[in-house]
Parts: sequence; structure tokens; C-alpha cells
Amino acid sequence: METRSSFENRYSLEERSTVKSVVIDLNANYQLFIRRLFPNAEIIIDRFHVVQLINRAFDQLRVTILKQHGDQHSRIYKALKINWRLFHKDTEKINRSKTQYFRGLNEYMTQQNLIDLGLSASPKLKYVYETAQQIQESLKKHDVKKLCFTLNNYQKQSSPMDTSITTLKKNLKYVSNSCESSLSNGPIEGINRKIKALKRICYGFKNMDHFYARILLIVK
Repeated sequence: METRSSFENRYSLEERSTVKSVVIDLNANYQLFIRRLFPNAEIIIDRFHVVQLINRAFDQLRVTILKQHGDQHSRIYKALKINWRLFHKDTEKINRSKTQYFRGLNEYMTQQNLIDLGLSASPKLKYVYETAQQIQESLKKHDVKKLCFTLNNYQKQSSPMDTSITTLKKNLKYVSNSCESSLSNGPIEGINRKIKALKRICYGFKNMDHFYARILLIVK
């Protein structure tokens, strides 16, 4: 409320009406806030937050399946546990021909072989993985039709992805805008991460001027 009032007091309605686009995350309160402050602005859900949402849903299901898996020494368990980052990799960047050594498994295979091995643990996991990849590909290629088709034809799996898809469908208009727009909060998110890392490493600053100076040094 205080932030909204400060905007309204500092900028006139005429000035705020000239704002064309605002990029935000999936927080519903932000949407109400923006529609009042910037009546003509197009709301865009940042692609980073969409990808983060579906990847977290996939990981939650992956961890659940790992806990249910009896043999922690099996190839499938090790593929899902140790090499989990590979399941977030863009499908177009996955190597399907060149073999490499994977620790934990202690085997040589292609990246696609390892992914197929991990997904063989559960048809549900495979479906959720394919859904996540389709959404990411739609955002990357700015394909609104494919995005809408993927979301609207998703079959519930009694998994965390169900909630994520429901959230995206509720915000379909704004998520679709992220497909069509090149705007992103990526650079700002990167700066925020650097500032948080700076605060953690330095254990705080007694002099705020020194803190601001350090921020200027790391963001340039």
C-alpha cells in the first residue's frame, strides 16, 4: 500500500499511462498493483519464473520417485540422483551421438541415453519431463500456439506439475505475452543475485556508502 501510494504521489496518472509494458513474476498481488498504477501497460510474466516453476515441479516429482525407489544402487536411481542437472538441459543441446563418462553410473553413454534411463523409472515422470520441455521450447521459439496447446491439453498426473500448469493457465494471457515479447527481468535478476552474494561474503557493511560503492563496482 505504501509503495503504491508513493508511485501515485510521485508520478501523475498521465505519466503512468505512458508505460507500455511491465515484466513481473507470477505473484497475483503484483498484477492488481500494476493494473491500478499503469492502466495501459501490458503485463508480461517473466520467462525465467515460468521455467523455474515447471522445473521445480519436475524436481519435486523426481525426488518423490527417488524416495519410493527401493534400490539406491540401481542405474536408474543414480541417473536421477547424481545427474539431475541433465534433465533441465534444453533438448536441442542434448548430445545424442557422442558418448561420455558419467560418474556414479561409472559408464559411458550419450546424454540422451542417460535421460531415457532415468525417465524409464516412471511413465508419469516421463510425461511431466516432456511437458516441461515443450513449455520451455515454446518460450524459446516464441511459439504461442504450441504453448497454449501444451497447457490446455495437459493431462493431470497427481503430481506437483498439476498445480504449476493450473497456475500458468490462470495467467495464460500474461504468460502468452512472454512468448511474444523479448523483454525479460533476466539482467535485473542477475544484479540482485550479485548483490545478495556480496552481502553474504562481506557479512554486512557498517558504512552504507561503502556498500553502494561495492555494488557499483560489481554491476559495471
